[in-house]
Amino acid sequence: MAESLPSLTEPEISLEQSPKLRSDSVADLVAWLRAHGVEEIECHTPDMAGIARGKLMPAAKWMKSQAIRLPISVYFTAITGDYANIAAAESAQFGYLRDADLNLVPDLKTARALPWTDVPSIQIIHDATDADNKPLPFAPRSVLRRVLQAYDDKGWQPIVAPELEFYLTEPNRDPDLPLEPPIGRSGRTQVSNQAYSMQGVDEYENVITHLYDFAEAQDIEIDTIIQEFGTGQLEVNLLHGDAMAKADEIFLFKRTVREAALRCGAYATFMAKPMRGQPGNAMHIHQSLIDKKSGANLFSDAKGEMSPLFYHFIAGQQAYSYAAACIWASYVNSYRRLVPDMSAPINAEWGHDNRSVGLRVPRSEPENRRVENRFIGADTNPYLSIAAALAAGYLGMIEAQEPRPPLEGSSFEKGRDLPYSLLEGIAALEQCEPLRQLLGSQFVDIYAAIKYAEYDAFMDVISPWEREHLLLNV
Repeated sequence: MAESLPSLTEPEISLEQSPKLRSDSVADLVAWLRAHGVEEIECHTPDMAGIARGKLMPAAKWMKSQAIRLPISVYFTAITGDYANIAAAESAQFGYLRDADLNLVPDLKTARALPWTDVPSIQIIHDATDADNKPLPFAPRSVLRRVLQAYDDKGWQPIVAPELEFYLTEPNRDPDLPLEPPIGRSGRTQVSNQAYSMQGVDEYENVITHLYDFAEAQDIEIDTIIQEFGTGQLEVNLLHGDAMAKADEIFLFKRTVREAALRCGAYATFMAKPMRGQPGNAMHIHQSLIDKKSGANLFSDAKGEMSPLFYHFIAGQQAYSYAAACIWASYVNSYRRLVPDMSAPINAEWGHDNRSVGLRVPRSEPENRRVENRFIGADTNPYLSIAAALAAGYLGMIEAQEPRPPLEGSSFEKGRDLPYSLLEGIAALEQCEPLRQLLGSQFVDIYAAIKYAEYDAFMDVISPWEREHLLLNV
């Protein structure tokens, strides 16, 4: 029988604060490291799946030299750990065939405490450059930066606010067995949906307390935590802010959630559909647009009404949702979430305060007007999924597209206009020239190659459904 989560103990936080630098200066960070007795530095960068890849090194060594190199193959790695078959042209240009080194360049603004380690440690997110110190165009942070530059050229700044859903489960050591919700503080397991239940949140108080402490140490501000529809499913809302900064926070926060759960004897999973018959895990992204000079919300006009840019932005997300779907739903499992009546969209309808649609406009004051993208799964790379969402909106604005009328009823009655599968989505992205140009053609080709490799690996597995229904019947 499964045991309940361990009694709460004080988290062992080795460093209770993150650097707050006055400048993007190595000297300032070195001074802070010495003042706080930091012993280790984790130098990492997100790969295509959003996994942190990098090196751990003594702080004394990092203070002497920040030269970090990784093989370029980290950006061609599928979720299985295998390498994708990259086209010869891409291989020759970036040294894939010989697995050439790339350089990791620290983004000092991202220096954060690493609060669960045994010794005082920090982590720094890095950008990737090639042998000539040019940014690697298909690295996830480079892809997002490319989209943000397009906005900046127009004098616009997108603002985003993430909502992350995840399940807490019993440790699952046998992948052939289904996941089970953990036993909570009461000694019982949830057996029914208890959305927004405060008692449901209290059941996992020990995990949540660790989560708050770890997040505070990393300067990640949590807005709210709620019990979601699924058994053992929670949602954490982060504050709104700059798109790159929020992508960095999500990247760090997902690892933080997993660590908090492990400290309490549980697993935390952002898998899009981890349990049969339960809702999936989404990462809803609230998006707004401000004028960089005035700070005004460009989704509202001078009278406080919805502006032309607001409608164009929605229209772009509608027009390019089919092609962007394989970034927002990036695995075979992701499409199990996008089914009717399971709190996830199946089409690109939009509406006011309507949670059945893919593009929801929440009730707000004109200065806070925003669009919630509900397509994106929690299993995605945050840099890429935010980049694709903002790219779709940007294209809608510069193309002056017009959206369909807002939907009043349930979008599930309208039928499906999203891909049914990963393969459909990959083909659509490959053939979508506007997204290819904005996200980067090299990125699209490499991303597609990785997804084809993952799909091939999935097809090598015979599922219980096939044994159940085909073994003796066909």
